[in-house]
Formats: sequence, structure tokens, C-alpha cells
Amino acid sequence: MSWSEDVPGEETIDPLNGIESEQSEQSENGLFAGDTGELPLDTRRALVQLLSGPSIDGHRHSKLWSVLVRDEGVIRKRLADLFLELVIDRDLQTAFTRQFDSGDLEIPTLLRRAQLTFIDSVLLLYLRQQLAQAASHGGRAVVSKADIVEHLSLYDRQGNTDRAGFDKRVYASIEKIKKYNIIQRIRASDDRFEVSPTLKLLFSAEEIQALTTLYQRMAAGEEE
Repeated sequence: MSWSEDVPGEETIDPLNGIESEQSEQSENGLFAGDTGELPLDTRRALVQLLSGPSIDGHRHSKLWSVLVRDEGVIRKRLADLFLELVIDRDLQTAFTRQFDSGDLEIPTLLRRAQLTFIDSVLLLYLRQQLAQAASHGGRAVVSKADIVEHLSLYDRQGNTDRAGFDKRVYASIEKIKKYNIIQRIRASDDRFEVSPTLKLLFSAEEIQALTTLYQRMAAGEEE
């Protein structure tokens, strides 16, 4: 009897059958060769946008925002596996991720923390104030580079003769904030920017008041 003959009453077993079935299933569900992921393409795109940061803006990322709202539950679960929390504001149509407050539990940190200079902090506070003013009128917060320089010049050291050096620091701060998409350049304009609504979620009203008071005192020379 050769190996190719069937034995009466016994089932012929193909040792490759299970492997082929598994590969066929992967090819049907996967997006590319070797893909073992479970999420649809658009859900993965939304997840990557949240991880790469800093946010999903419903006005700028309308398709991703729709996907986020649709698949919020599964996206929250995937982020939780990475010790990340999804912060979402449906009124502002904006969402971002932050590290969970794990208490005494030691967990690895995935998100990088940006080191802010004093100029960076003052700039963020100014942008947050502009966002609040625009929201009270139902409009967008738009700022120009000239407006930013003029406002931040209040915090230049008294007696500083290197105004060009100070302006250079302000420009560097603008570029840093722009890199994190806190401001986005308005199309067809090199020096006008729209402030992202995400900034509203990063500063509470109490923090804004405290920082405003402190920086006003610094500008008046009452604090070093």
C-alpha cells in the first residue's frame, strides 16, 4: 500500500489544511501581508493620530473625528492597554491622550513631556486667553506673529538692550508650539495662526487665573 492510497473507513488528513485555512483567514481580514491586527483601517488611522499627537480636531480631521466617535469604546480599550486615557470634548470636537493617574502603581510612560521655557509658558497662556475671548464671541481664535511678539515683549527684562535676541527666543517658542499643533498656520498666510481648541482642555480656569496673576506681577517687576 502506498501513502497516496486511502484507507477504507478512515478519514484522510491533510497536514497543511489547518495552516492554509489560517493563512486564508488572515489574508481576508488583514490589511497587508502578515497583518494580524483586528481594527479596520480608518480606526487604526484615528488611533495613530491620537498617539502621534497632539490631538484629533474635528474641524481639521473631520473623517477621523467621525471614526473616533463611532469607535470610541474600542479606541479607549486599546489606549488603556498602553496606560493612556482618552480625553474627548464633543462640544469642541477635539480629543487627545494623556497618561493615566495610576496612583502608587508604577507604570511606564509612553508620552513624552515637553520641556517648557518661561517664554513658552507665557505664549501658551496668551493663546489660551485668545481662545477664551474668541469662544465668547462664537468665533475662531486667530493670532498673528506680530501680536505675539508685542504681547510677550511685556515680559522682556527691564533694561535689556538685546531686543533682537529676545525676539529670536519668541520666534523659537512659536515654532515649538506650532510643532505640537497648538497653533496651525492659516492657509495663504505666513504669519497668522489659528489656535487649536485642544488648548482649552490643557488649562483649567483656576490655572489660567493663577498664571495670569503671577505673570502680571512679573511683568510689573514685582517677582523675579
